[in-house]
Amino acid sequence: MDEQVAEPAAILTVNAGSSSLRLDLVQGGSVLDSAHTERAVDPGSAGRELSAFLGGHFDRDIRAVAHRLVHGGDVVRAPAIADDETAAALRGLVELAPLHLPPALALLDAARGQLPAVPHVLCPDTAFHASLPDEAAVYPLPPEWRDRYGLRRYGFHGLSCAWAADRASELLGRPLGELDLVLAHLGGGCSVTAVSGGRSLHTSMGFTPLDGLPMSRRSGSVDPGLLVWLLAPGRLSVAELSEGLERRSGLLGLSRGRSGDTRDLVAADRDGDNAAGLALRVFARRVAGEIAAAATSLRRIDALVFTGEIGWDQPEVREAVCRRLGLLGVQLPVLTGRHDDGPVSADGAAVPVLAVQVREELQLARECAQALEEDEPEPFPAAG
Repeated sequence: MDEQVAEPAAILTVNAGSSSLRLDLVQGGSVLDSAHTERAVDPGSAGRELSAFLGGHFDRDIRAVAHRLVHGGDVVRAPAIADDETAAALRGLVELAPLHLPPALALLDAARGQLPAVPHVLCPDTAFHASLPDEAAVYPLPPEWRDRYGLRRYGFHGLSCAWAADRASELLGRPLGELDLVLAHLGGGCSVTAVSGGRSLHTSMGFTPLDGLPMSRRSGSVDPGLLVWLLAPGRLSVAELSEGLERRSGLLGLSRGRSGDTRDLVAADRDGDNAAGLALRVFARRVAGEIAAAATSLRRIDALVFTGEIGWDQPEVREAVCRRLGLLGVQLPVLTGRHDDGPVSADGAAVPVLAVQVREELQLARECAQALEEDEPEPFPAAG
């Protein structure tokens, strides 16, 4: 009789966004079940959302829980098993990612309470960029500020970058260690990263996820002098400035409140909405400029990879960005959409343009499994 191979235990992945929650049960590289909520999670709702999902899988063998952590700071620089001390230290970083860390920590508390017998692995988005070269990570600020507050470029969207880089390697049929890639993660949050040999060399986000490109509702980079001016007496309070930059800027602000969703803006632009058209043009210009900046950290560009919800599923935005990159050898895409990962550029293009679906849940499960393997104690050598 053939021996039956036991299926690997499942990993629950928890991905809290600024106004969303995704829960996935991953087993052997496949998603068994998912739940996606488009609303903010607070300490009260975190437990209910998790309990409702787990209730449908009470008989499932769950090996571990993988938590997406947008900002690990210097507390968590690589995937690591959570404990009380680490969770407490992460609460000191909330101001660095005020939209993302509170729901993530609420879910961590809830999950550790409901699944106390399994390890909970923290997978920081910042880990992918932890080895940025000094010239890419250091800010030109007074050294006492940098030393006292740990001011440096951390970078984000690391889970997406790691997945997209590996998929690009597979699609191009070349080892990741040989590739120089520019990755454009465009979604609710947006960033561009230069990757050489699997290592991040440049990324547009910085000390916080507010830096870099305009996003759905976040401003991205603006003149720091402008911010200082706005904080002068009689203008804006710190709270007003923070709320405006985090929630009412980006595509939403550029379109004068029309929408932060590029699908709405593309449709509105076609109908003659000037503000929507301006928002899309500003966005394409800034993304293309950041891609060109990222390219200066590389020897060449073996592929330009679009990922994130916009990068994967908004051909009008991809075309508008690529239209500005002829100087880098990038041609206009020839495919408007795909149902699977792959090239959207013509065969034989000097710089292949790829579209890769974001799969943070699979990358979370992968990094969680690797962390657990590294944490296992070495077996004692056999006697004799």
